[in-house]
Amino acid sequence: MAEQAIPRQYAQLAWSMGKTGILGYGGGPSVIPLIRYEAVNKYRWMDDDEFGEILAIANALPGPIATKMAAYLGFRQRGVLGSILAIVAHILPSCVAVIALLTFVDFLSSSPAVQGMIAAVMPVISVMLGLMAYEFAKKAYQGLGKMMAVVFCAVSFVLLQLIAVHPAIVIVLFLAYGAVHFRIAAKLSKKKPEGADPL
Repeated sequence: MAEQAIPRQYAQLAWSMGKTGILGYGGGPSVIPLIRYEAVNKYRWMDDDEFGEILAIANALPGPIATKMAAYLGFRQRGVLGSILAIVAHILPSCVAVIALLTFVDFLSSSPAVQGMIAAVMPVISVMLGLMAYEFAKKAYQGLGKMMAVVFCAVSFVLLQLIAVHPAIVIVLFLAYGAVHFRIAAKLSKKKPEGADPL
């Protein structure tokens, strides 16, 4: 049974990462909900909490986020070979498609049919990103509390949109706070009188 399970895990990795490479239209962020479905919902390789942690780390590291997530999932399941398989399965469909369509780029870029396809798929991507944002906001609310979640959302908006701080710097700052959050919360809860709302 164990010998049969190993090829099956490789097949699952190749199939799931291949699907995300084919269907993940719109760049790295649009692929994350697809990867989450495969890893958390379908094959149950991890739970939502671990996926959120890995996504945060992947965001803080340089390079394409979807490829980093594929590499981690492959490594988690079957080590280095699984990581290589997951990466190849994820990027191969895009590479083949680009090579096959390279000679038709000029035609495709001006084709009304292609422009219509792009316009039609945009609402789908928006909804997928919105659902993912909602899930992570809910996790933040559960982990930080209502007040801190709202404050952190406001601070991140100011840093990213108004001050235009590099996203990697913002992520590192929030990771640094997250590392000591529960210690700070414990100290603040001790200072509050009994019966007061927790952080």
